[in-house]
Amino acid sequence: MASGTDPETLDAILITHEHTDHSGGLAAIAKRLNIPVYLSRLTAPAIAWGDYTPKIELFQAGSRFVVGDIEVSSFTVPHDAADPVGFSLSAEGIRMAIATDLGYLPDSIRFHLRGSDVLLLEANHDLEMLKVGPYPWSVKQRVMGRNGHLSNDAACRFVREDLDMRTSALILGHLSEHNNHPEIVRNAGHRALDGRTLFTRLFVADPRSALEPIVY
Repeated sequence: MASGTDPETLDAILITHEHTDHSGGLAAIAKRLNIPVYLSRLTAPAIAWGDYTPKIELFQAGSRFVVGDIEVSSFTVPHDAADPVGFSLSAEGIRMAIATDLGYLPDSIRFHLRGSDVLLLEANHDLEMLKVGPYPWSVKQRVMGRNGHLSNDAACRFVREDLDMRTSALILGHLSEHNNHPEIVRNAGHRALDGRTLFTRLFVADPRSALEPIVY
């Protein structure tokens, strides 16, 4: 993998929802590695598995389960998919939360993001770039809607107002290649953090390259 991780060391695959940018190639990689795929009960039938169905571990959205030595908590997110979820992963005293593909941040999600040492939060689009960008107006409305994607402004508002003091690594990710740019996100993220007395490192997950490892 581009990140330097050996795929053969993976024990399982966790899927947030069925959209192809998250599930494309899923059957092929699961078959190659012969590892289980964890999906919510309503997400599994929404995926086109083709001629190979891997070992599937189903969970109810909002439930907790264990994968190896990692405790996984799932939580529902507002997105236009069958049963989309985010994850909070805990192991050896470190907690990481993943919240992407969501139109807004309700109190229920803010609760699940609290106490995270590492947080991967969506900063999908710059509003002005989206408005003048190449997408049809119907797609722009979807992206900006309450079941769409978080804008840079929405993500940074959360950082300014609600980011937990425990969070020492913030990753802004799931950037649109057409309606955003890593440097725009980086600048906005730094401005949001500058207003807080936090010792938080900022990372931007560039869609064209692997993110550097975050080591504790």
